[in-house]
Amino acid sequence: MKSSALYQGLNQLTHSRHHRKEMALMVLENPKLIASLLKIAFQDDAPISSKACWVLEFVAKDRLDLLLPYLSIFTRQIGSVHRDASIRPLAKICEYFTKSYFVENDIATRNAFTNEDLEQITKVCFDWLIGEHKVAAKAYSMTCLLLLGQKFKWIHPELRLVLEQNYHRGSAAYQARARQILAKIS
Repeated sequence: MKSSALYQGLNQLTHSRHHRKEMALMVLENPKLIASLLKIAFQDDAPISSKACWVLEFVAKDRLDLLLPYLSIFTRQIGSVHRDASIRPLAKICEYFTKSYFVENDIATRNAFTNEDLEQITKVCFDWLIGEHKVAAKAYSMTCLLLLGQKFKWIHPELRLVLEQNYHRGSAAYQARARQILAKIS
């Protein structure tokens, strides 16, 4: 599959789980397409960018290691995305990365990340948590920040403050995740 075929495939992509998985399988069969997929994903002014993010999420779920060579591109660009349809899958990818780094203690992931990459994910997750975003992005951000707090000790007190201040305004799903995170911080 070439970049032009990737672009055409993304244009025809629907939100169905089956179609997203099918497109991700094509990328998994040709990992060189990840660079093109990332480029499209970060063209935030183009509606197709969200579709690229959906596919990236499925690729990351199956083979997170394939994104590691592009980690610095990913972490530098995620803060520039503003479409909710793109932010949710990007937040999920951040959660995959932080779980791989902190929970699974994956050597390849730990070696790929720099402090700057971790700090960038921290910044973006706080932005998503505080900003006017959907609950899924906020929930993934909470998990990322909980894990990142193992490395950066200042995160847990700040996360606690944000969750306590916004708890009463959050949806039931937000409140449930916030309770879980607050219990783990204590």
